[in-house]
Amino acid sequence: MPRSLEIQTESFPISGTFTISRGAKTSAEVILCTIRDGGAVGRGECVPYRRYGETLESVAAQIEAVRPLIEGGLTRPELQRAMPPGAARNAVDCALWDLEAKRSGNSVIAELRLAAPQPLTTAFTISLGEPDVMADQARANADRALLKVKVGTGDDESRIRAVRLAAPDAAIILDANEGWPEDTLEHHLRVAAEAGIALVEQPLPAGKDELLAEIRRPLLVCADESVHHTGDLASLRDRYDAINIKLDKTGGLTEALAMKKEAQRLDFEIMVGCMVGTSLAMAPAVLLAQGVDFVDLDGPLLLARDREPGLRYAASLVWPPDAALWG
Repeated sequence: MPRSLEIQTESFPISGTFTISRGAKTSAEVILCTIRDGGAVGRGECVPYRRYGETLESVAAQIEAVRPLIEGGLTRPELQRAMPPGAARNAVDCALWDLEAKRSGNSVIAELRLAAPQPLTTAFTISLGEPDVMADQARANADRALLKVKVGTGDDESRIRAVRLAAPDAAIILDANEGWPEDTLEHHLRVAAEAGIALVEQPLPAGKDELLAEIRRPLLVCADESVHHTGDLASLRDRYDAINIKLDKTGGLTEALAMKKEAQRLDFEIMVGCMVGTSLAMAPAVLLAQGVDFVDLDGPLLLARDREPGLRYAASLVWPPDAALWG
């Protein structure tokens, strides 16, 4: 039976509303890429992101454009040259990893030589809102080991202090999603340091973050929107202390693994993050995240329903995937 490709769009409702500095959403809109070859089936999921000009339609069209190559036997190394980084390549790349594992009977865990991948402590996201609402969310999750708190307004001091007071023992990451004005940057960083925040993600807009190289950074600052693939890393060393690797930005696990290796060589601290998607999107990222400094793979925890079977989550831990899900 010849190799075949199926492209599906799916919607998974979010439990409540997920809000960041750029807006709110009530569902996760994803694309499922399924590649069949003989009796083996490989799957990959991606989340198109409008911040990068992606839509469900544009990403599906990107995958459709390489259908002849995929169905003709495209390999992962060939895929890196055939498609640019982004959500579309991520879905195909992860589907090919899964397909290779299913065809060979040799798991992705074995292929990556992860003899005993461990459960990881993942962040849990607190959406952007009024300080008292965010404090209530933080208080309800104060027993979690790591919280990721969405900020990104011109005046976040009250939010930072309210969340810290509500969750005094949790480690906290702040994610500004490019939302802090330059004239409040140093103030917000100082408040974050005083509150014992572990790391601040992307405080300034990508491409307009030169100020980070000119000021004293009192805590770790992490690039997210400013970093997409391995080629971006060297130019960011003066501005950032850490980088956030997301499969939907790198265009899949293949490039993400190369990016992780280069980031380690350049002495960046590393976060592995995600868009809001299902366990299928998180599964390869859990393997990528083995041994990194920060893990933010809580996408399925934000959904009203996940895929079955899904990843195993308990409290702040997420376990590596079973082959029935991926890999």
